[in-house]
Amino acid sequence: MAWYLLIAGGLFEVGFTTSLRFVDGFRNLPWTLAFLASVTLSMGLLERAARAIPMGTAYAVWGGIGAVGTVIVGMAWFEEPATTVRLLLILAIVAAIAALRATA
Repeated sequence: MAWYLLIAGGLFEVGFTTSLRFVDGFRNLPWTLAFLASVTLSMGLLERAARAIPMGTAYAVWGGIGAVGTVIVGMAWFEEPATTVRLLLILAIVAAIAALRATA
């Protein structure tokens, strides 16, 4: 169960980083509320997951999910480059997350 909470927390991290792009100095209320909700859920789920998963592992996996997800969102919706090197580096992060999961 803790791993599912951690994955959800990582996905909400993608939500708050994406929302952060649109908050406009926290003047755009809908995006600011989305940011605040996402960051609250993300951190809360990380905290819950870290009760059963070692904190270092939980944080690395949470951050990795957020980083990979944010890069994918950037490539899919914000026309960020999808170069071979970037895709290989994303694959390396995913492999590291899987390895951490396997050793936890």
